[in-house]
Amino acid sequence: MKLKIISALGLGVVLGLGHPAWAQDDYSNLNQLNSRLQTVARNSAAELQSLTKTEGGKDIWMLRLGKGDHRNKPAIAVTGGVEGYHLLGVELAVQFAEKLIQENEGLLDNTTFYIFPNMSPDAYEQYFSSVKYERRGNAAQIDHDRDGRVSEDHYDDLNKDGMITMMRIESPMGDHKVSSENDLLMTKADRSKGERGTHLYMMEGVDRDKDGQFNEDPEEGIAFNKNLTYKFPAFEPLAGDIPVSQPETRALLDFLFEHNNIFAFVTFGPANNLSSPLSYNAGDAKKRVVTSMLEKDVELNKMISSIYNETTSLDAYRQDNKGTDGDFFQWAYFHFGRLSFSTPGWWIPEMKKEDNGNYKSQESNFMAWAEDKGLEDVFVDWTAVEHPDFQGQKVEVGGIKPFVMHNPPMDMVPEIAGEHKDFIIKLAELQPSLEFHNLKAEKLNNGLTRVTVDLYNNSPLPTHTEMGERSRWLQKIRIDSNKDKEDLVSGDKIKLVDSLGAFEKKTLSYIVKGSGTFEVRAGAPHTGIATLEVKL
Repeated sequence: MKLKIISALGLGVVLGLGHPAWAQDDYSNLNQLNSRLQTVARNSAAELQSLTKTEGGKDIWMLRLGKGDHRNKPAIAVTGGVEGYHLLGVELAVQFAEKLIQENEGLLDNTTFYIFPNMSPDAYEQYFSSVKYERRGNAAQIDHDRDGRVSEDHYDDLNKDGMITMMRIESPMGDHKVSSENDLLMTKADRSKGERGTHLYMMEGVDRDKDGQFNEDPEEGIAFNKNLTYKFPAFEPLAGDIPVSQPETRALLDFLFEHNNIFAFVTFGPANNLSSPLSYNAGDAKKRVVTSMLEKDVELNKMISSIYNETTSLDAYRQDNKGTDGDFFQWAYFHFGRLSFSTPGWWIPEMKKEDNGNYKSQESNFMAWAEDKGLEDVFVDWTAVEHPDFQGQKVEVGGIKPFVMHNPPMDMVPEIAGEHKDFIIKLAELQPSLEFHNLKAEKLNNGLTRVTVDLYNNSPLPTHTEMGERSRWLQKIRIDSNKDKEDLVSGDKIKLVDSLGAFEKKTLSYIVKGSGTFEVRAGAPHTGIATLEVKL
């Protein structure tokens, strides 16, 4: 694959790192993001590559930060934009790069970072379009309802406010009613409690193909976060016919398989195993196709989760998204064998009612939070419209505005980004670290020397996840000596070690013939390389 490489020289970009020249009172559009990435790439420790272009002609960027032999140093992959509506994830990935170069460049002596700031640029761009909606799919031309026509039944802006919200239709056959927690909101009627629905409730649109369904063939293609191989959701909308079918998905995975020094992933997306770790399920872990994180890796998740909660100031809330079928966060663990962590980066804190009880829905909790913060521009008032499919019925359009529940106001983002930069730095400081200790060189008879040394993993993380030990894509620790076999009376010239646990050692012993220097190298790209020299 031919990569377009953006040189750090001659860019002519005058933006200050972390301080864009434009007044950033909103999320950056694609041109602004590109300029910010090119500014970071001016640093000698950075390289910016376009891995591919999407169907919509947008670059999929990879920003590498690292010094020296960066391919053989432990690396962390930071990924944003796994969902097009999650603008915050893109901003956190870009600000991480800006802040790291500006404030913590010394970390690059020992750790490499691969930053993929926006995996869904086609969908991300919808935030800046004339009609906003929470888009997931790219620009591929897809016949989602498989009727031989492409995008013929898309969203319609019925009240002409430039946003796709919701519509409610008065109907005794409806399954929704006005919420008792907030009369601006709708909630599903609980039939088990004898509640009666009063409205049909759906996304704003018209049944253009007259098949009784609304918006089932939108003007969007395949969602990156549904197109990966782990538990690929075949036949679901936005997933595609086969996994890894899109240029951006293929390009990212090709890059990752070629860069085997990654020991951990941090993904900014809706899934969350950082504020609350995943749990172990023995039955699912023993299936032929494993669907539970393995037991030892769950313990690692708990440890990293505690660090995350100590580093960030996020309040606990009902974060129940532990991954969805075909997503990237789970692929990185189950199919790539690495430590994989995901966080939305921010969520609405749990608000209390006047009676000190909890709100039942996230929407009503959000509205209470917005009122508490004095945010007024978060809701579209219900407005009556004429609807061709519901003639003679009262139809209203309105509801919570797109994007506001997933993305905080921009003035909150710098603090959020700073905390997540600090968390990723703490994760990097825990990376596997191979060292030689307790060296002994004993002279024997007949020109022989016995060399004994401990190879030690000086880290609270093992060199390999439990899942990674099963994976062909995570290299074993290779131990090489510089002596030919005829000069090694005892000991292996090349030895492979499956893994070293946290603070675990492995004793190596050699009997070497002759004089000169005896050298041993041990490691793997994702652990770094330890070297030893012994004068015989």
